[in-house]
Amino acid sequence: MKEDCSLFFSYILQEFSLYIFKQKAAMLRFYILLTFAVNIQANSQLLPGSCNFESNTCGYTSDADFMSWTLQKDGRFVTVEAAVNEDQEDYIGSGADPQREIIGVLLSPRLEHGEWSCLRLVYQITEPGSLEVLQRTEGNSFDRPLWSSRLPSDSWVVSSIDLQNNTEPYRVVIEGKPGSSKGSSVAIFEIHISPGYCLECDFEESHLCGYNNQWNANVNWYVGGGGVQVLHNDMPNDHTYNNGSGHFMYVDSIYGKTFKEVAKLVSPMTQVPMSGCLSFQYQRSEIGNLFSVFTRDQLGQYQELWRAGLENQNDWTKIPGEWIPVQVDLKAPYSVQVVFEVAFNSPRGGRVALDDISFSSQFCTTDTEPTFDPSIANCDFESGFCLYTQEQAKESPWRRVSVKPNIFRNGDHTTGAGSFLLAHSRLGPRSGYVSRLIGPTLAGNMKYCLTFYFSLRGFSQTDQALAVYLLHANGSQEKIWTQAERSRGIWIAADVTFQTSQSAKVVFVSTCRSFWDCGSVALDDISVSLGDCELVAGLLSSLLPGRCDFEAGLCGYTQDKKSDAADWERRRGATPTSYTGPRGDHTAGLGYYLHLEASPMLPGQNARLMSRTVRGTRGRHCISFFYHMYGSGTGQLNVRINKYGKEELLWQRSGEQSIAWLKAQVEYQCHSQHQIVFEAIRGSSIRSDIAIDDVILEGGPCPEMGISTTVGTSNEIE
Repeated sequence: MKEDCSLFFSYILQEFSLYIFKQKAAMLRFYILLTFAVNIQANSQLLPGSCNFESNTCGYTSDADFMSWTLQKDGRFVTVEAAVNEDQEDYIGSGADPQREIIGVLLSPRLEHGEWSCLRLVYQITEPGSLEVLQRTEGNSFDRPLWSSRLPSDSWVVSSIDLQNNTEPYRVVIEGKPGSSKGSSVAIFEIHISPGYCLECDFEESHLCGYNNQWNANVNWYVGGGGVQVLHNDMPNDHTYNNGSGHFMYVDSIYGKTFKEVAKLVSPMTQVPMSGCLSFQYQRSEIGNLFSVFTRDQLGQYQELWRAGLENQNDWTKIPGEWIPVQVDLKAPYSVQVVFEVAFNSPRGGRVALDDISFSSQFCTTDTEPTFDPSIANCDFESGFCLYTQEQAKESPWRRVSVKPNIFRNGDHTTGAGSFLLAHSRLGPRSGYVSRLIGPTLAGNMKYCLTFYFSLRGFSQTDQALAVYLLHANGSQEKIWTQAERSRGIWIAADVTFQTSQSAKVVFVSTCRSFWDCGSVALDDISVSLGDCELVAGLLSSLLPGRCDFEAGLCGYTQDKKSDAADWERRRGATPTSYTGPRGDHTAGLGYYLHLEASPMLPGQNARLMSRTVRGTRGRHCISFFYHMYGSGTGQLNVRINKYGKEELLWQRSGEQSIAWLKAQVEYQCHSQHQIVFEAIRGSSIRSDIAIDDVILEGGPCPEMGISTTVGTSNEIE
């Protein structure tokens, strides 16, 4: 038996070597832990934008504002390197400037893919570095991130990236950043764009659609078919072509040694939310195994989609070699992998084969309910209570209020001058009161992320000041969150991940034990999304590439060292000077913001913060941000546009504005590349601190804004 296995592996290695030779890439060693790949010929249709860099770059060009990608004459790939060899002359774009940042931007030709397609990238990162794929659409100020990696590898790696259907032409942007050490590089061997979803696979291509095997010492998924019948003489024909030359994946229990050996075949990670029908074909040769399909999110959490039941276990005995079709609904509001898992109870657990995985945006049956839209539970209380209700009885109700911010009270969280909900216990007729705010019904059997902002005042004990419950359809209640710390009178962000087995409603509850232990509770900006809060936060940041909340740094913003006298400071909590500055950031209350500390500066001195380069478009641009200007003698905050060294004023505020964070929106037009400059000027007093937070730069008109913000000076709340 050992001799047979040795011959088998020797044969497979020879075939794999032959494949590498035919591809003319001596260094091609795919980092796919599936099996020893056989000599598989690619036969799928390739779309424009595909390139193997055999003799040219297929219309890909280097952005002249960055380092150039080099087309290698011998290796047939493109690379951007930390140290460029003087003998290399075959560049895609202009020559590299040694003073430039070590970054290369490769632009695809103009693409028009109206349907979903899958981009497969064969790349390598040598030494520390990064590679990012983005999508550039006309009219957008920033490229939309699709995928990125910072993992170095000593071999070629395959990554799969879904490209959504797009009615507008676009370009694929590939951004490579090698490390600073000599020899560090980022290289691309092939770019394949094929019709359909990245989840789909017939296993006829060498890259196996990016599916990989989670390695097990005894049982693993292998490539079957291709006319190779060494290990098993009873291997079935593949489903795609119904012959012995086609390929499929299979796992066998013959080498299983322990109880419940598990083999996992894992799809590429989806890059965008997807809902529809997942289909595949399978065979089982015995009943001593458990075949299941799961989704696995970026946190490693599994959710079962399908399991072969007793009714399927008899199918293999009726017609040997027959492929069994399966269709299962897939609802993935965030990035997931599909995992095909087979567990064996013994070495005689049989074999499972898999082929022709496909996906459709239409659900498997017309009876399938569409993906539940949790945004029905969103509310900023600017126009009312939305779908929230409360029990009208002897209890003190939640009231919708709008206050002008003053030294004792912040404005609302949404804009600083809008509305929020307030439950004030001192207005209650008796002690021991309860205020309940009840949300709309949420669908069952789903995971949710609830986010909201709250502010507490006057409570001596806060554990009952505000709590969140789930009111289930059967009438039972479940506490999912409570506040245990004082909020210091600022808006604090809270997020709660919860799962429902049945339909339920979210209920906000404020309770008082006695008249002397009561205070006020403010609530604003409630939002409900599908999925874990950690995943929702990652999805939001990818959808808003021009956004910066300063929680992790400056997001590409830079201090202007040439034209100012001081720097913006990244700070959390209250400012050091009393009666000035914010008491917390706008994003979460306990996070970071940018701040001009007036104490060490002279009147009239300034600090300037410059955005990264914003691409010009034909349409409008929108800047939205929150600013804080509180304190006697507060100076001036300007927003300027810098075009090739010439600046224009877009927006301005002077003097004390409010104790609250206020929202600003600035709309402008610019057809050429430019930068946005935030300039804070110190006023006459040390109590003239200025702060900014939650900056968003994006293409298109500002939402809910009829005209552009005009330049002017104002001491009124917007």
